Amino acid sequence: MNGIFIIAHAPLASALRQCVLHVFPDGEPGLAAFDVQPNLPPEETLAAARQALALLNTAQTLVLTDVFGATPCNVAQHLVDGVNSKLIAGVNLPMLLRTVTYCREPLDALLARALAGGTQGVMQVANTAPQNQVKKKNEQSNYDHHQ
Repeated sequence: MNGIFIIAHAPLASALRQCVLHVFPDGEPGLAAFDVQPNLPPEETLAAARQALALLNTAQTLVLTDVFGATPCNVAQHLVDGVNSKLIAGVNLPMLLRTVTYCREPLDALLARALAGGTQGVMQVANTAPQNQVKKKNEQSNYDHHQ
């Protein structure tokens, strides 16, 4: 099983982990979170993140961070080796749920699943008709006559 390590601005990493555990309570052993605290030197943050990652104790790890170029991502870049760990920036809950669902797949496949889950989970939701339903020809909505 692959490990999943979330590193993000405090308290996002822990909050995302708690959301995932709400849906998948058995996912706890392979899922860790590290909240990057404000005003800490990057070296201190990196040392603490390394310790948190080591506690996960998995052969391969998918590392997920919030914002590319921000401190959590910069720290995470020092944690991954590209072989036994991969890094994705832009973590969201749909991505995490997909990742936990498929955590037993090879790391490269898990990476692809995570990216797909993250992008497919972002969509505009219709406010009048249920999502994925096409309005029938000649059907009027309640808003058609409002100006």
